[in-house]
Amino acid sequence: MSNLNISTLQRISPSALATILRQPPNARPNIAIIDVRDSDYIGGHILGCRNVPVHTHDTAMPELVRTLRSADIVVFHCALSQQRGPASALRYARERERKGEGQSVVVLEGGFSRWQELYGEDKELTEAYQKDLWEYGY
Repeated sequence: MSNLNISTLQRISPSALATILRQPPNARPNIAIIDVRDSDYIGGHILGCRNVPVHTHDTAMPELVRTLRSADIVVFHCALSQQRGPASALRYARERERKGEGQSVVVLEGGFSRWQELYGEDKELTEAYQKDLWEYGY
């Protein structure tokens, strides 16, 4: 039985993720960012992320496990990284563990809500950002 649970998942701060993403591609770890937001995906996202809405995970998770096999780090997040993001990361990590394939699976602290506060207007880190949608918080 797995020792993995929501509380044991590793977290990554927005600043640590931004530092990794600012590195030249050939100098940084192979990183995959999975945004599990559904309709709240509008308003911006981390540059280069992959949107895999949580409601698609029954069919999408096996594909993610297969296609992200070579990633050094897989970062999951939702709007706040309190429910959907951590639950998705846990599901993914358990599937990797079940296959006997270890991988660094982390959750973005504060989710996209915190990310956009810090980096929303930074076009090197965020794309399709619509500040007016975030003006009054999530």
